[in-house]
Amino acid sequence: MSVIDIEIPSAKVLGFKQLKCKGIIMELTLTQPDDWHLHLRDGDLLKAVVPHSVSHYGRAIVMPNLKPPITTTAAAVAYRESILKALPASSNFTPLMTLYLTDTTSPDEIKLARKTGVVFAVKLYPAGATTNSQDGVTDLFGKCLHVLEEMVEQNMPLLVHGEVTDPIVDIFDREKVFIDTILQPLIQRLPQLKVVMEHITTMDAVKFVESCKEGQAVVSAVTSGSRNFFLGTDSAPHERGRKECACGCAGIYNAPVALSLYAKVFEEMGALDKLEAFTSFNGPDFYGLPRNTSKIKLTKIPWKVPEAFSFSFGDIIPMFAGNTLEWQPSLI
Repeated sequence: MSVIDIEIPSAKVLGFKQLKCKGIIMELTLTQPDDWHLHLRDGDLLKAVVPHSVSHYGRAIVMPNLKPPITTTAAAVAYRESILKALPASSNFTPLMTLYLTDTTSPDEIKLARKTGVVFAVKLYPAGATTNSQDGVTDLFGKCLHVLEEMVEQNMPLLVHGEVTDPIVDIFDREKVFIDTILQPLIQRLPQLKVVMEHITTMDAVKFVESCKEGQAVVSAVTSGSRNFFLGTDSAPHERGRKECACGCAGIYNAPVALSLYAKVFEEMGALDKLEAFTSFNGPDFYGLPRNTSKIKLTKIPWKVPEAFSFSFGDIIPMFAGNTLEWQPSLI
């Protein structure tokens, strides 16, 4: 990664508008990142949001919690074709597909998924935990152990939405209880299973992945340079009407702003030299994939996040809507 001072006459901000900027500014050149946790949805919503991800990322692990969920290899292949058709004509973006684990998933389905070369992981949603998780797992050890054993044989990672759904467990304790009662016993039983604990939020989760000093545990972990942590935005778009209601859908649409925010956090922690490993190296290394060869540029100039993205089916509100951010990304 290089950190340089340059002069530029103008800069394009995420395709939204032109900003004039004169003088000396900071610019970071990184290997193009990948997004290892992304919700692209389907139909019109897919077509609307996919350009924001492909403008920054070379690849993405695509979540399978559609209606109906992507529970079979055939469905994953069909969903991949839908994504490819929605890409801008000049895009080289590669969707990496996942299967939605259920109580009835079979070991043969895991074998078939591996053979396709387009399915890269299996997602565990505890039933009822989040958006479209009603078909998720109700008893991991009682109903899915034979599938998990086959995943070890196929070197297929398990992606974990780590929370219990027992109503007697406080919402702030759900991640810790999941680690104690499900994840730790799983690792002890199948130590060769590759596991990604996604969107961790607590020190308990950080300590589970690796030891960390007291303080801002998650921030300290991701900016530490550890190879155990890598970028996954969990960008999850919903139409305005499904967010701004009495029971708003879970998830935040951050695809247009995520790289800017990562750069800000790493800068504040004095760790810009470790940003490239987190965004661009650790993820592909974990999945056994080659690192990208293309580059992306982050330029430290202010840009304003749009209030909303308007489409024929309604508005999508991005994270930090209407606010001014630094670190503007653009592909080189």
